[in-house]
Amino acid sequence: MALRFVVQEHHASRLHYDFRLERDGVLVSWAIPKGPSMNPAEKRLAIQVEDHDLEYADYEGIIPDGEYGSGAVVTWDTGTYEPVEWKEREIQFVLEGERLRGTFVLVLLKRGKGNEWLLIKRKDEHAQTDWKIERALTPEREGQLEIRMP
Repeated sequence: MALRFVVQEHHASRLHYDFRLERDGVLVSWAIPKGPSMNPAEKRLAIQVEDHDLEYADYEGIIPDGEYGSGAVVTWDTGTYEPVEWKEREIQFVLEGERLRGTFVLVLLKRGKGNEWLLIKRKDEHAQTDWKIERALTPEREGQLEIRMP
């Protein structure tokens, strides 16, 4: 059964990408400072954050100054995913998005605070060794965003 995923480009105090997988009626969420990668050689730190309501998958806007996470949020990628394996310390899944495709794994780091994972692209036909992340937020798009709470 295909479930929804979304990656949101979040221009908060530091640019990061919010990676969200639908599961059990919520969006299980991670903040990825450098963004996801289609290059299997690039392991990306993913900090697990609180789950979000499913409606948050459609949020785009500017979170007002003074609010948690203030800054612009736009959809960077969206699509569906098929879970392959969901264990306590390892989650493997196949993404079918506009930018992200193929098999990925999230692996919980043994050391750390218990919320630090690595997002790794598996070697498959979708892997791109020359991957460069491109921002979704252009000045024109930012001008179209409304200030609103998520």
